[in-house]
Amino acid sequence: MVSDKISFLQETARKIRELVIKSLTEAGSGHLGGSLGLADVFTSLYFEVLDHDPQNPGMKNRDKLVLSVGHVAPVLYSSLALSGYFPVEELMTLRKLNSRLQGHPSLTAGVPGLETASGSLGQGLSICVGMALADKLDNIERSIYCICGDGELQEGQIWEAVMSASYHQLTSITLIVDRNNVQIDGKTSDVMELDPLRERFGSFGWNVLECDGNNIEDLLFMFQNLNQTKPNVIIAHTVMGKGVPEIEGDYNWHGKAPSNEECKRFLEQLY
Repeated sequence: MVSDKISFLQETARKIRELVIKSLTEAGSGHLGGSLGLADVFTSLYFEVLDHDPQNPGMKNRDKLVLSVGHVAPVLYSSLALSGYFPVEELMTLRKLNSRLQGHPSLTAGVPGLETASGSLGQGLSICVGMALADKLDNIERSIYCICGDGELQEGQIWEAVMSASYHQLTSITLIVDRNNVQIDGKTSDVMELDPLRERFGSFGWNVLECDGNNIEDLLFMFQNLNQTKPNVIIAHTVMGKGVPEIEGDYNWHGKAPSNEECKRFLEQLY
């Protein structure tokens, strides 16, 4: 891909991080670390990979994105706004009374571009399985993407969905695992070890890809080289708090909003 396009996407990811920091500061609550870490994944999807139309959110055969890890809604909202689904200024209403931008995505709130409500972890991939099975019945061809956190993989429902997707040969599904190695209680390895993750997905009949989830070129290469005969999983190695050196890799920022002073400092550090 030409360098100008990569530069545009990298700058877009930086803008998304800036909007995440500002909207969370305004809200006074929310989940910063994971939202910052996933900015490159969301940029790659919304500005290069997804077949979607912000001017026509209900486009019949649009690609679908299911955010299973619903608490990182700020990065989803920021991506939708920058894509043109709603005004960027609305991001400053995050988590406020009567706002469409609730702490977890809600379909009934009326946010254009949302495919599902989410918040209870572990359910997103099952929703994708249902969507993919329905598409098979209706002879609809599209791609369905699911983003989940690595801590979510400790939920049994995830593995039921993994097994179902393989059994039913749901090749339209691509799961992106935010592999930042931390969750609300600390390191994932201290809560429940997930490795060998590649081998576990592979044993269920999935095609497994692995990349630097904070490198847009790596991510786009993965999306361009998906297997066409199996469901795909991209294990995207990311850094919680990516872009703000002061908080990178710190699980204490899993569910914490910056103060006004921290906001100013973080924006000065942002790269």
